[in-house]
Amino acid sequence: MGDLRGRHFLTLLDCSGDELLSLLDLATDLKAAKRERREERRLEGRSIALVFEKDSTRTRSAFEVAAYDQGAHVTYVGPSGSHLGGKETMKDTARVLGRMYDAIGYRGFDEHLEALAEWSGVPVVNGLTDSSHPTQVLADFLTIREHVGKPLDEVAFCYLGDARNNMALSYIDGGAQLGMDVRIAAPPSLWPPQERTRAAEIVTEDVAEAVRGCDVLCTDVWVSMGEPPEAWAERIELLRPYQVNAETMRLTGNPDVKFLHCLPAFHDTGTEVGREIHRRFGLVAMEVTDEVFESPASLVWDEAENRLHTIKALLVAIIAG
Repeated sequence: MGDLRGRHFLTLLDCSGDELLSLLDLATDLKAAKRERREERRLEGRSIALVFEKDSTRTRSAFEVAAYDQGAHVTYVGPSGSHLGGKETMKDTARVLGRMYDAIGYRGFDEHLEALAEWSGVPVVNGLTDSSHPTQVLADFLTIREHVGKPLDEVAFCYLGDARNNMALSYIDGGAQLGMDVRIAAPPSLWPPQERTRAAEIVTEDVAEAVRGCDVLCTDVWVSMGEPPEAWAERIELLRPYQVNAETMRLTGNPDVKFLHCLPAFHDTGTEVGREIHRRFGLVAMEVTDEVFESPASLVWDEAENRLHTIKALLVAIIAG
């Protein structure tokens, strides 16, 4: 692995393909060590700040357990637990945190991430911003490597849905770094910016064309955090043809095709949002059907667990030593 000590991890483009593969190797080793109860604590005496301006389940849990497993201390600063934005700029906050912590995990907004990276003086890891979700995609690539019997540079995967969001853009970035066959299926109005589409093999509104021969299908919620409720009607109209269902899986022509979703997923009416969407639009599922989500092809729980192991690998790589 290239020396990642002291480096930021803001997007997947911050690492070369070889460095990403080395991070996946380290995550694999750390995952085995945890399961076999032989983990070496490489972050004893280190402290990590988690500055989260957007709420989280998996990202926060993964950062905290990863740090604790490795012997580090964590301070969580949530959306309402600091002076951020109200009484203090991110620039000033960054200079304070950099004096107290060895690294910062951040979840929130692009401009605040950039300020933390510029002014804190310590490594910053992006736990999600509007334009990038690199720790999630790193976990997804570990999951693919575990379950698809071929090297990553021989894997074809397709993202279906709103291709302007942070997941789609990070899939494109990471897939390009690793030489993967990246496809995007989305209505043209929801395609990624043109400068980003160059890294994808296929960007099309034709689902059958996009998924043909794929090893993995990926999707995400149709309306992201922070978007107004009014967006649902327009987005449902645009994205119904891009739902991952049994027919979409069949169109790949691959009986072993796998399914990934970063979660939370609206695959039934078990949530408040799901029930409201059913009441308003008559849908019992949105971006993925329950049939696919609960099928043997679904890797979502391994994918969620791998957030822990890949974030742990990142923290060890940028702080330890």
